[in-house]
Amino acid sequence: MNWQQLLSTKRFGLEQYHAVHADDRSEFQRDYDRLIFSAAFRRLQNKTQVFPLPTNIFVHNRLTHSLEVSCVGRSLGSFAAQQLGLEAGEAGSIVAAAALAHDMGNPPFGHSGEMTISSFFSEGKGLKFKRLIDSENQWQDLVRFEGNANVFRLLTHQFKGRRQGGFALTYSTLASIVKYPFPSTEAEGNKNKFGFFCSETESYLQIANELGINSLDKNSNHFARHPFVFLVEAADDICYQLMDIEDAHKLKIISTDETKMLLLNFFDQKEKARRLEILNMLSDVNEQIAYLRSLAIGKLIRECVRVFVEKEDDLLSGSYNIPLIKNISPECTEAYKICSELATKKIYHSQEVIDIELTGYKIITTLLEYFTDAIFSPEKKYSQQLLMRIPAQYETALTTPYSKIQTILDYISGMTDVYALDLYRKITGINIP
Repeated sequence: MNWQQLLSTKRFGLEQYHAVHADDRSEFQRDYDRLIFSAAFRRLQNKTQVFPLPTNIFVHNRLTHSLEVSCVGRSLGSFAAQQLGLEAGEAGSIVAAAALAHDMGNPPFGHSGEMTISSFFSEGKGLKFKRLIDSENQWQDLVRFEGNANVFRLLTHQFKGRRQGGFALTYSTLASIVKYPFPSTEAEGNKNKFGFFCSETESYLQIANELGINSLDKNSNHFARHPFVFLVEAADDICYQLMDIEDAHKLKIISTDETKMLLLNFFDQKEKARRLEILNMLSDVNEQIAYLRSLAIGKLIRECVRVFVEKEDDLLSGSYNIPLIKNISPECTEAYKICSELATKKIYHSQEVIDIELTGYKIITTLLEYFTDAIFSPEKKYSQQLLMRIPAQYETALTTPYSKIQTILDYISGMTDVYALDLYRKITGINIP
């Protein structure tokens, strides 16, 4: 791979209109604008990040998380480009746009939503559809349902009444989103991690060929990552770890002293002394935590950029496959590990998080059951009423079982937590409109 080919302003679905213009640098900024003004991005406001969406204390949702990841991603892309002699504005805009979109394919109720969809087909009532699916590849798409693959579909698929190429983003931005550049059949072990569904395989191959992204094995569809994927991944790693700690502090899951200790661990003794001088000037506890969190993010940005620059040759050859956060300095690695272990113990397994996952499981499973039955039995009166609830861009008059199920997954995965809950209550008769 080479940087000249990897940085392409060609737009997916609009290739015939592509021409080199003097203002081509702004094409990646247009990707960012196109995403941020989209309805799919706005819906992230009512999608769970980690904690349930409370009314009394503001914690992160998918939208605020994505905006922060994008901000950190822009810094990572710009700083790395400056050191590598690339156009900083271009690189920063590509990474910022890809980071902005990275969670747009996630279903309601956090990561548990992905697990719920997968388990519906692997061990739930959706197992009955296995005999109808044409290929093992298509079935693996369902039993390993993945938000990363779903965002690539959302951004590239031509939904009914919409333009060819989906969002018509640049090839470089789309490639920078694909964290796992291989299909579901090549996902490792029990990990539901892959980058594109069968229905979008040709789209990804077209992008990879245009950008010169090489296959790691000539006999497989397992590709190297676009180098900027590592920066998007690093931005996400930095934000979700540190921002979840800050949210946990606001919700009083971890104490102020414990939070300060976690964030100060990222600095050596000399740095700590300087930070504490300024910290003591602040009397507001939340402001103290925000100050330390911002410093820790800055430190991790510099560390990840250092690794990215040092590994440039390996990144371009496709031989590097470790998250940048795994190669930061020993001091930062230890601090990050402590944060991660505490988050797993006190945050991700907290009662509040488990409760929202249990609720989400019931809601999504019920919606999947009702709507898959409806699309496979459209002759029934009740099915017809249910199908009328589905917006026009989701085509229900399809012929193959795989495409029918994909339509339902497109509809449900695009829902917000609030919309899914409201629809669940209505179709189960809990609420009367």
